Amino acid sequence: MTQRAGFAALIGEPNAGKSTLLNRMVGAKVSIVTHKVQTTRARIRGVAIEGDSQIVFVDTPGLFQPKRRLDRAMVAAAWGGVADADVVVLMIEAHRGVTKGVEAILERLEDVGTGRTVALAINKIDRVEAPVLLGLTKDLNERFSFAETFLISAEKGHGTDDLRKWLAERMPEEPWLYPEDQIADLPMRMIAAEMTREKLTLRLHQELPYQLTVETENWEERKDGSCKVDQIIYVMRDGHKGIVLGNRGETIKAISKAAREELAEFLGRKVHLFLQVKVRPNWLEESERYSEMGLDFKDGNS
Repeated sequence: MTQRAGFAALIGEPNAGKSTLLNRMVGAKVSIVTHKVQTTRARIRGVAIEGDSQIVFVDTPGLFQPKRRLDRAMVAAAWGGVADADVVVLMIEAHRGVTKGVEAILERLEDVGTGRTVALAINKIDRVEAPVLLGLTKDLNERFSFAETFLISAEKGHGTDDLRKWLAERMPEEPWLYPEDQIADLPMRMIAAEMTREKLTLRLHQELPYQLTVETENWEERKDGSCKVDQIIYVMRDGHKGIVLGNRGETIKAISKAAREELAEFLGRKVHLFLQVKVRPNWLEESERYSEMGLDFKDGNS
């Protein structure tokens, strides 16, 4: 049997459902999924097996008009994911259709997508009627020459099996890139930090989540099979620290509990999680913070 292995990049606007699709394809939660936009900061790789093929999914940050250094680094990482991929999947939200953001992505695809296999995945199909879907499919295929179009619901799983099989058939013939039981190539320290950041994003509904980052400072394996994880939440102002801590520390306790439970379930063992909140006014301008997020600091230059 011939083995196949390659990279599939998921691109689209923020909140198009890329992270949800990645988690659906891999069968485990490896990418942060929240109702907030721009939550995927680094290119997160999830590994899926389909028959004799190994598909390495690259979940890129959402493509949007960048304003800050962090935004620019995220968008550069997204297009870098396209450049590295064997197959590209553009995700569009069915109910939003062709927005200005989608038009900008299609324009850029004319340059970077040439000579590449690019598929279209129209997501959240349960939100619109069939005639709208047909019209949107026709419109998008007239704007760009997609190799195939898939109508899916990443959340409910509709059409995702067909997409995975199609991608598997288009991976290059070569030995698998990762061991069969590996589902992500991110270090566990980064996955753990992402889980905590997701809980912060869900809990804090202000603009604050985009002004904080989480780093796993220490990871200690214990003799009883459990692990001790120390993390630092960096915020930009003293007022932000108070918001994260909450009244009598209630907010940080709830976030710690939720993150610890999810990490323990992911690892299949007991986790001791300790969170600290530190004020770093200029963390958005520190190259080390970008390295921790898997981004290139230089990509943030205007």
